[in-house]
Amino acid sequence: MASLADAFNIADMAALARRALPLPIRDYLEGGAEDEWTLARNRSVFDEWALAQHTLVDVSHVDAGTELLGYRSAMPLMLSPTGMSQLFHASGEAAVARAAAAAGVPYGLSTMATTSIEAIAATAVSRYFQLYLFRDRGLTKALLERAAANGYGALCLTVDTAIAGNRERDRRSGMIMPPRFTLGSLMSFAMHPRWSLGALKNRSFQLANVVEHVGDIGSAGTSVIDYVNGQFDRSATWNDLTWLRAQWSGRLVIKGAMMPEDCASAVACGVDAIMVSNHGGRQLDTAATPIDYLPAIRDRIQNDAQLIADGGIRRGTDVLKAIALGADGCSIGRPYLYGLAAAGEAGVARVLAILRGEIERDMGLMGRTRIADITADDVEHISQFRWKPGSVRDSATPMRIAPLRAGQASISSDAYALGFR
Repeated sequence: MASLADAFNIADMAALARRALPLPIRDYLEGGAEDEWTLARNRSVFDEWALAQHTLVDVSHVDAGTELLGYRSAMPLMLSPTGMSQLFHASGEAAVARAAAAAGVPYGLSTMATTSIEAIAATAVSRYFQLYLFRDRGLTKALLERAAANGYGALCLTVDTAIAGNRERDRRSGMIMPPRFTLGSLMSFAMHPRWSLGALKNRSFQLANVVEHVGDIGSAGTSVIDYVNGQFDRSATWNDLTWLRAQWSGRLVIKGAMMPEDCASAVACGVDAIMVSNHGGRQLDTAATPIDYLPAIRDRIQNDAQLIADGGIRRGTDVLKAIALGADGCSIGRPYLYGLAAAGEAGVARVLAILRGEIERDMGLMGRTRIADITADDVEHISQFRWKPGSVRDSATPMRIAPLRAGQASISSDAYALGFR
């Protein structure tokens, strides 16, 4: 591949990003925790589900539009908050927000972003702000007040980072704060002069949303992990979520809940949406995936909150499978960062165009013209097939798993265990 025009899918965009980034930055983007089992399963789990293909349906007009977090979205996809995006390209979060605005999808700005709340608001993107429960509640409240004043329609509380995951790739490469790069890492920087020169020229790199409260972390010589561990409130409980609900009048989202009982507790605290997420496999390794839990969560909370599947999305078919399993939409992090690393705003725009094209085309091939028409009848676990790839048919062997009920809006909690077979 020589250019964006030759990138036909997200894997192609990832290849362009790998070529653009030095090894420590590349591993920081792509790595997970410990053995990276969860990271790998975030992708492989989609192979366990097959989409239904309905024929002789009028698909002359396919509309992938839907509503996410109170915003009209051109497709059932939004952009997850990711910290320090200027690590991947000097244009950072502002480039991502502009591309999201042009594509008509919501964008989440991280507390740990290198672009301010106010600067992203100026892009006019449909936006939500990601927040942590800091020990200093004054800092937490100041951030949510800035978000409210700048038109962020939703507040997203991340709840799965009270303790930092064990990301061994970063420790090996020295991609920690302050950096402790190995000789190999330094050589990789030298072999990527375009990235290195861009980083050297980028004088705006700082944690833009907290710098006025705590000072410039980089210049103070304090590690980001030390700061996070020092400010994250490990004693936070559901009472703190109730407190946050009282502070925020807009839509409230919780990110990182996956157990059905936790999702039910979040709904009881007044959240409007749940981003079902294992933090991209970067926190608890061997944790299951959003796809594993979606059916049981939907059964538990019914329609009391939106469900956003966060993690492992690389194809339009992944999005459609998640919706059939109970999600209202999906969110992506690494894919748009691949685009950012490869070509800045144009790269992000290319990623979003690829995914929208896949979603709309695959909906038509399924015989579905609206997102609302996709139900549990449109997906089937491969363990339900009499025929399996590479197997010999045995007509005397009965199916051990009952088929889903016709017209069922979401897969039952009884069928939920299929995700682990």
